[in-house]
Amino acid sequence: MTPVELLTKFRNLDVKVWLEGERLRYSAVSGVLTPDLRAELVAKKEQIVRFLRSSAAADVTGPPALMRVNRASGLPLSFAQQRLWFLDQLEPGTPLYNISQAVHLSGVLDVPALENSLNALIRRHESLRTYFRVEAGKPVQVIQPPQTINLDVEDLSNCSEDRPAELQRLLHEEEERPFDLATGPLLRLRLFRLGEGEHVLAATMHHIISDGWSMSVLTRELGRFYDAYAKHQPLPLQDLELQYADYAVWQREWLQGEVLEQQLSYWREQLAGAPAVLAMPADRLRPAIQSHRGAHEAVWFDAATTQALRKLSRKHNTTLFITILAAFQALLSRWSGEQDIVVGTAVAGRNRAETEGLIGFFVNTLPLRTDLSGNPRFGELVKRVTDVCLEAYEHQDVPFEKLVEELGIQRDLSRTPLVQVMMVLQNTADEELELAGLRLSNVESGKDNAQNKTAKFDLLLSLTERGESIEGRLEYSVDLFDRETVRRFIQQLQRVLTAVGEDEECRIGAFSLLSEEEKGVLVEWNRKEKQFESSGSLAELFEQEVESSRDAIALQYGEEEISYGELNRRANQLAQRLLRMGVGAE
Repeated sequence: MTPVELLTKFRNLDVKVWLEGERLRYSAVSGVLTPDLRAELVAKKEQIVRFLRSSAAADVTGPPALMRVNRASGLPLSFAQQRLWFLDQLEPGTPLYNISQAVHLSGVLDVPALENSLNALIRRHESLRTYFRVEAGKPVQVIQPPQTINLDVEDLSNCSEDRPAELQRLLHEEEERPFDLATGPLLRLRLFRLGEGEHVLAATMHHIISDGWSMSVLTRELGRFYDAYAKHQPLPLQDLELQYADYAVWQREWLQGEVLEQQLSYWREQLAGAPAVLAMPADRLRPAIQSHRGAHEAVWFDAATTQALRKLSRKHNTTLFITILAAFQALLSRWSGEQDIVVGTAVAGRNRAETEGLIGFFVNTLPLRTDLSGNPRFGELVKRVTDVCLEAYEHQDVPFEKLVEELGIQRDLSRTPLVQVMMVLQNTADEELELAGLRLSNVESGKDNAQNKTAKFDLLLSLTERGESIEGRLEYSVDLFDRETVRRFIQQLQRVLTAVGEDEECRIGAFSLLSEEEKGVLVEWNRKEKQFESSGSLAELFEQEVESSRDAIALQYGEEEISYGELNRRANQLAQRLLRMGVGAE
């Protein structure tokens, strides 16, 4: 493949590649750069560098290099951190932004090796020993020197109650415990012994120092440290040259002035006149203040549907995420009756190689606004969504919090600004590690319980590729939606995805959202051939029913009930009033 073909391929797979000085930079803007893609990039590195150096692309000045900064005084927060710090000031200690992960450890556990490994992790990553205080009226990051933690084992093996239930209670209790950002620590660790060769390690941290990618970094490095300590080998990981605090300073210094204005000009144009709220038909009125109470329902797309969607994505030279997003937006349009749809998505925010191995809060939200007017064919909609996504990825450096602030979007305590509906697709499998006689697997936490969750958004569709199929869940606000409503939405999304996989030429307004059973009910309700024994008018038929069922219930609303006799009396009373007012037949 030529350098042009290679760069086009990476672009279509949402990977940005550019030249910074003499170094080749890349960014997996919508997720993780897979090992195969990374290997292809490395193998063709020299060709790509020569092409960029000789092309107009080489004239584009990239961001400045990340540099280590002085730790002598308090360091500024990143834009994302500042927003979470502000929210914590509004509601101190809220557990809404607690991140938890519980790992099941099967096998003979070396507790001292695990304790040493955790201490090595905390020494390696400054984020894990950072807290936030106010200096001169502004919040700053304060990095604590490494301190040794002692990991106590909490024995549940002799628990007289249901052991799994007790573990879930303790995990949920841990997830709901507040953090004090001003004093720290913002990382808590607990080790539970369930029985011989069975333990659970629970880690809880505040989102201000971590994100989903960071949890993967933590798990992976914990495994490497544990393996070394358990086998009495040299430690495999050295001190990091750069830390999250260096990134925060770099972001503040770079993202300002002309650079910030260039990014913002795109978003001003893209979001001009965007609807403030996606008016989905809810089961209840939106409360004046979000409670963030939530639940979720499982989502699953079978292998046949997934294969058809992948094939369709390849045909349009786009990604599976974009194809599903197009279908998701089409369904949101059908439900809301709107043709201007904004859906948010999460991007890793690690658009520099130096940030890939750091623990910190990098993830960013991109508002993806799509025009669904004109009842387009689905293939055309995929093209529209592809253009929207690629342009958004090119301008992803502005943190969502900064975007809302700079665009002057009005805050409303009843909903999140600009984006109330989110969709994310993870294309990396969960890591299952084998190390020093232990096997690791994730444990469902208290917040994973379908009815024991929070919801930051009205709807959040979270999907993961699992082999030949796709699975995930739809998280929803229980203030707005009933479970049956959400289940119906999921069923209709499955029908839409099946339909587009079979026929991309179908117009988005023509997708059938009804099941065969629902279609049957619709046909039955609309039958015209039913015959009545009486040839009288509807009023006469009603009078006959009154004579035979005077005391039977005719209408019920809440706790109020009206009999046929009472309904007839009220109807006659209304009819007499209308006649006196001069109202006649027809």
